[in-house]
Amino acid sequence: MSVFRSGDQGSEVLDVQQRLAALGYALAPGELAGWFGPSTEAAIRAFQDLRHLRVDGLVGPDTWMQLVEAGFRLGDRTLYLHAPPFRGDDVRELQRKLNALGFDAGKQDGVHGQRTDLAVREFQRNVGEEPDGMVGLHTIATIQRMRPLEDVPSRAVVREVEELRGMRGSIAGKVIVIDPGDGPADGPAEVRVAMAASVAQELAGLGAKPEILRGHTDAPSDRARAANELGASLCVSVHLGGGVPEASGPTCSYRRGRLQRLTVGMLRETRMPAVQVEPLVTTNELEASLIDDEGFPPRVARAVAGGARRFFG
Repeated sequence: MSVFRSGDQGSEVLDVQQRLAALGYALAPGELAGWFGPSTEAAIRAFQDLRHLRVDGLVGPDTWMQLVEAGFRLGDRTLYLHAPPFRGDDVRELQRKLNALGFDAGKQDGVHGQRTDLAVREFQRNVGEEPDGMVGLHTIATIQRMRPLEDVPSRAVVREVEELRGMRGSIAGKVIVIDPGDGPADGPAEVRVAMAASVAQELAGLGAKPEILRGHTDAPSDRARAANELGASLCVSVHLGGGVPEASGPTCSYRRGRLQRLTVGMLRETRMPAVQVEPLVTTNELEASLIDDEGFPPRVARAVAGGARRFFG
């Protein structure tokens, strides 16, 4: 999809503004005709900060997807296993409640997949309902009557911790997916591709089996699905940071809150541990000059590969 930013105009910008207004964000009256002005950018930044997205004021694939998902509340629609899967805050709320009641709905990622469907059916069997996997108003009311506790650790979190403990050992033989991103918000393509190739070379030298994602669309969910199908032990996304010019320095992000929390698609929808590495900020003039150095991708690669080796060790 296109990336929308300050100064853009049109029906797509108006759609974004209407979704922001429905979520309670105040926009200047003069912008509500589809002009991406200062109040729209401020609202986008506030939304991104709340949702743990990259705060850059741009509406790219991840921000757009979460704007759509934020508009759903549990009970707004009937949920069931579907292709493509239902996504939204209503699904995330369903997963949270099922996990709190002891039914393993998996990661609370807002994606209604196989594990969530199995948890719904198991819940329905336990309360004497037809286990058809259909989450309508009756099933929702039954869940609410059970009064699921708030903020309790889910089985999915416990299972993830145990899986991480079981991964310790040598990096040799581990399949590691490298995601170079695919879109202007991720930085210049030639630099990202060079970094990914260098990371793959370093990982191969350590005995790992690197796989670079190629030929996929810029939709984060498509790249995450490709990573899952490879059965990787680790996913590393190598991007270049953007945002405000005064920002600087490398950033590493992981969805569960270690390092910097980030809920972009590649971290949210991959089934293996995943990290996004941004070695510099392209909007910082001093740091942007580093990408012209031929030695930049290899230096990034050595650092990333060293981190991966220590992770497994």
